[in-house]
Amino acid sequence: MFAKLLIANRGEIACRVIRTCKRLGIETVAVYSTADSDAVHVRMADEAVHIGPAPASQSYLRIDAILEAAKATGAEAVHPGYGFLSENAAFARALEEAGIVFVGPPVGAIEAMGDKIESKKLAKAAGVSTVPGHPDAVRDTDEALRIAEEIGYPVMIKASAGGGGKGMRIAHSASEVVESFTRARSEAASSFGDDRVFLEKFVEQPRHIEIQVLADRHGNALYLGERECSIQRRHQKVVEEAPSAFLDEATRRAMGEQAVALARAVDYHSAGTVEFIVDAHRNFYFLEMNTRLQVEHPVTELVTGLDLVEQMLRVAAGQPLEMTQDDVKLDGWAIETRLYAEDPTRGFLPATGRLTRYAEPKGEGVRVDSGVREGSEVTLFYDPMIAKLCTFGRDRAQAVDRMIEALDGFVVRGTGHNASFLNAVMVNPRFREARLSTGFIAEEYGERFEGLDPSAEDRRLLAAIAVAMRLADDYRASLISGQITGWAYVEPKDWVVKLNGHAVVLRAESIDGGASVIVEDSRHLVELDYRPGRPQVRARVDDRALVLQADPRREGYQLRWRGVDIRAFVRTARAATLAARIPEKLPPDTSKLIISPMPGLMISIGVKPGQAVEAGQELAVLEAMKMENVLRAEQAGTIAAVNVSPGDTVAADQVLIEFS
Repeated sequence: MFAKLLIANRGEIACRVIRTCKRLGIETVAVYSTADSDAVHVRMADEAVHIGPAPASQSYLRIDAILEAAKATGAEAVHPGYGFLSENAAFARALEEAGIVFVGPPVGAIEAMGDKIESKKLAKAAGVSTVPGHPDAVRDTDEALRIAEEIGYPVMIKASAGGGGKGMRIAHSASEVVESFTRARSEAASSFGDDRVFLEKFVEQPRHIEIQVLADRHGNALYLGERECSIQRRHQKVVEEAPSAFLDEATRRAMGEQAVALARAVDYHSAGTVEFIVDAHRNFYFLEMNTRLQVEHPVTELVTGLDLVEQMLRVAAGQPLEMTQDDVKLDGWAIETRLYAEDPTRGFLPATGRLTRYAEPKGEGVRVDSGVREGSEVTLFYDPMIAKLCTFGRDRAQAVDRMIEALDGFVVRGTGHNASFLNAVMVNPRFREARLSTGFIAEEYGERFEGLDPSAEDRRLLAAIAVAMRLADDYRASLISGQITGWAYVEPKDWVVKLNGHAVVLRAESIDGGASVIVEDSRHLVELDYRPGRPQVRARVDDRALVLQADPRREGYQLRWRGVDIRAFVRTARAATLAARIPEKLPPDTSKLIISPMPGLMISIGVKPGQAVEAGQELAVLEAMKMENVLRAEQAGTIAAVNVSPGDTVAADQVLIEFS
């Protein structure tokens, strides 16, 4: 085994690799950019080497800088994690030439599978089922249109060197092919330095199911079951689970055997993933092979009991696998959700900010893989994932229930995030019944998520808790003011709690540890574990225990629970009567402004002052996290001013374009 390993990555995956190395007694070397000088992975490693400025192109993607760091520290091997240089054949070759072990597959396998066009040809030759499509790179829009007509709509336009949803578009018509082809090529060139794209048939109502493979240098290869990754947004995975509720044993075996056949065809060793698209009749088609560790590998670890990072290290060190296919058993169920810094109310656009409060959930069957701590900053430069939250249970229902409670207790402040959305997915009846497809998010939630509207029962529950919290806050305030002035505290009895326009009328009185609350002639006992300034609240209403989060707001609280993210106005009955007489303050009119939905880089401006535009017309393209976002006119009008230029860095809510 190696004495010292360098991790050519950052964030949670770097921390993940370091944890296994510590257990195995391997010294670790971290690399970091200027933006990551105080990052968690830098502190965890035994050594750390600065490799450049914040942009990945000047740091984490610099083969020369990482190679120099490995040589200077005496690292015998390099683990690439995922992303960055993990599937870069030139990087693996450079390490090999320097006598440093690449913890991953051979260069030939990376090259063969890294090109999506060539990989499909190889897969077909190896007897793997493939999606109908055009086998070569498409030259221009005219050829793209011709091929789309031959294959039949809808078609998928994909970057040959792509991944993570970048350089990928679905087109349902000729006009969409023209626009999507241009965008896909541009994103592919920006993200991978390779603008080649190809077309294939888009399988409607598909499931995305992948097979984890593991192979050594001695000719042994096996599959470790499957992961269902159908819950996606813009082709980026959001929720993963193992095993899949859709597969039967025969299909699982057939997919696994084909995945292993492909691995053998390219002399693969190390961990890798073969991705398939599966239709409603369990017909499956090869998508691609990822020649690296996947983001979602923890769910496979939870159901197999294996440490995939350890297996990769042992294979890289030349050790044979200590198991056969018959030894692989899937036990229980695991689910992973990706907690992203993003704003679901703005179409899930990436968010940035410093984590002013951060507390990970704990409990039976709960695992959190993260690379942040309280005080860490989510920047523009890297992927906005904050953490991966995993739960394990004896069956799928228990794993889902544990995920719901864990999400309720995951405290993140300082940046927008998608925890409420993830919980909404977990409580969605369609998800709970495992009726999934890659269109699930678009079909269930559209382009944005405003939070679930609580049911009448949930409103009563939240209102009772909010009133109990208010009584506790008022009592504490009376103690402080009483020490100063001697005022007596008279506890109000009648309250009105307004949630999303729904008013709940209550009578309440304090009791030891909570409150006795009457709602609609029903009395409820509310017990609280609550302290001002601590966002997590544990409550018991009668016999029902729950965890929620609450942040103080003027005249109430912002509550988050099971996909509900709602403002609760808590007023005495008299205050509520007076508030109803005050005219509502309307928000400012922004209908004549094009406002930046997120921080980013202006790629292009398609209009100029005085120009007339139509509704839906492209106005500008904004890049954030290597994804290009087209800004369009919501209505017809005339451009009055353009306040930015291509190449400008803009902030969220900055006014970019004005209409007359």
